[in-house]
Amino acid sequence: MRKLFRPPLFILVLLLLSSLMSQAQGEEVRLLVAQGVIDPIMARFIERGLAQAEREGVQCVIIQLDTPGGLDSSMRKIIQKIMGSRVPVVVYVAPAGARAASAGLFITLAAHIAAMAPATNIGAAHPVAVGGELPEAMEAKVVNDAAAYIRGIAEERGRNAAWAEEAVRRSVSLAAQEALEENVIDLIADNLEDLLQRIDGREVKTAWGEVTLGTAGAEVRRIEMSLPERLIHAIIDPNIAYILLTLGVFALIAEFRYPGMFIPGLSGVIMLILAFVAFGNLPVNWGGVVLIIIAVILFIIDIFVAGFILSIFGGIAFVLGSLLLFRPFKIPSPALPKLTVNPWLIAGMTALLGGFFILIISAAVRAQRAKVTSGAEGLIGAT
Repeated sequence: MRKLFRPPLFILVLLLLSSLMSQAQGEEVRLLVAQGVIDPIMARFIERGLAQAEREGVQCVIIQLDTPGGLDSSMRKIIQKIMGSRVPVVVYVAPAGARAASAGLFITLAAHIAAMAPATNIGAAHPVAVGGELPEAMEAKVVNDAAAYIRGIAEERGRNAAWAEEAVRRSVSLAAQEALEENVIDLIADNLEDLLQRIDGREVKTAWGEVTLGTAGAEVRRIEMSLPERLIHAIIDPNIAYILLTLGVFALIAEFRYPGMFIPGLSGVIMLILAFVAFGNLPVNWGGVVLIIIAVILFIIDIFVAGFILSIFGGIAFVLGSLLLFRPFKIPSPALPKLTVNPWLIAGMTALLGGFFILIISAAVRAQRAKVTSGAEGLIGAT
């Protein structure tokens, strides 16, 4: 009789071990660090991280957020992925001193669980123009659209929709404790370990139903940006993109003036490619880019003409293009921080460019005047 009961007992033990192993394997959390402007690179990174987490069947995804805002299209892509995620998404505004402003507020409210570290803040989502103030009619249109969008997100997650709308209309902000008291977030956690303890056992509603989190003691694995993603995300900054553009122009002009050096030309092409990659991910006024290109053409022509007139017009076009570079004429993103090139950077680069051309053109003029001309009488043996 004992032999008859051994196989069922053996199978029961195997099933129990399998269940325990499956549970242990499920106690994993994925961490995505989203720091900086919300741009297309950030959106693709978060989308990739969520997709990986769904494939691996982890307990949840934690997005550690610190952002001044970002592009509307990128923000909406992230929110759509969070709202439709099968894996619970926790947005954690951290570390201390971090913020979730503009687009960051929208993304935080969209999370299944919203958390903040002490000494952080959230809010200030009033739409701003990229390079200046909005016309009154356009501002009303953009504000109403953003207010309706954020109200819908807050209501879906059971959070303070009235305050969320005020953050858009009046650009109000809250510290972490205030956000907790106003039902904007769910909890405050000192650090990542504290966060895992506090969300353990919570029930959240995902796109595929109710999920109970088991995060106490879970293994945290960080999903990193790829090297190309880190590079592009780093250069998607108005000042960095402008520096790359200007230095690329310098390098190309040096190659035209002293052909055959190869290194200036190659480095110039690389810097210009990186600059245009950045511009492709920023709300750029392409009219400003065209003016800068015209300035470069005038500068190059003036090298061969050896005069200063074209360079003067080129300098004017360069300054105007720089000032217009981040002043698009279309309706701006309601979640975008004010993006401009630092005026002192424009002044410095313009002065550097002017000095650079004075040296090059002066050298060209001296070279032309130093040319020796000989008539027939100057030939050897002439009589």
